[in-house]
Amino acid sequence: MMFSGRTKNLAVIGWPIAHSLSPVMQNAALQKAGLDFAYIALPVAPADLPEAVLGLRALGFRGFNVTIPHKTAIIPLLDEVDAAARAIGAVNTVVLEEGRLKGCNTDAAGFIGALEARSFSLAGKRVVLLGAGGAARAVLWGLFQAGAAEIVIGVRNPQKARPLAEEFSRYGTIRLFEWHEESFRHAVRAAELVVNATSLGMVPEIEASPPIPWEEVQPGTFFYDIIYTPAETSFLRRAAAQGCPVLNGEGMLVGQGAAAFKLWTGKTADFAVMAEALHGALERGRSKKPKPER
Repeated sequence: MMFSGRTKNLAVIGWPIAHSLSPVMQNAALQKAGLDFAYIALPVAPADLPEAVLGLRALGFRGFNVTIPHKTAIIPLLDEVDAAARAIGAVNTVVLEEGRLKGCNTDAAGFIGALEARSFSLAGKRVVLLGAGGAARAVLWGLFQAGAAEIVIGVRNPQKARPLAEEFSRYGTIRLFEWHEESFRHAVRAAELVVNATSLGMVPEIEASPPIPWEEVQPGTFFYDIIYTPAETSFLRRAAAQGCPVLNGEGMLVGQGAAAFKLWTGKTADFAVMAEALHGALERGRSKKPKPER
């Protein structure tokens, strides 16, 4: 693909950033769409974030993704943020329009899009969500926006997670339990979707898993792990062994990237092309134990 003075520039910023798979996905989609864009990874140390944002604006970048550790720190540096980014408390995508920087969060859209690709509708569903960290915020926003009827959050420390549950209770019904409570067992039995938003099972601790009462799991309950390295966590392996449909985090990563692509270009990304590019990069890199993005 030829680049010129008319080429529009996109990027992902983070520290470190060499592990990022976003350039692989985005450039594959840009090339398939025949768009004169280029997407690169830029290392930005935390202390340099304000200057980097000013530089990207001055250089006329069409937009950029934001990853660890800048997702929250960048908010005061932007001209506006969308509803999802405000609710989640993090920005992962920035769009430059008429000199103004708008912060967005496409993680929730990616989370929901991967479920929709599997023909799973959240409308009226009962959901168990494991974890209450930063990733859980995006999942919660997506679940409520898609019409989930009730969400039970299962955690190791309910007291620590209570502020999150109270904050998101404005959007719908949330209950909070410790993993070993009897009420949590009942919630798992009634759940139609169980989501792991913890880091348990991620490389290198691949045998770790949230403590699910597997004897309570009903056939047909959908299990979704937002981890994608390894491709099959012990959480998903156990669910699949019980005949449950399963989904890992690759689709969510592609989905958030596709949503950002549309914000920048106004075009719909070829999801299959992005997924193939991502999967190929992951397969090549898994033996090297890459550091997952969030």
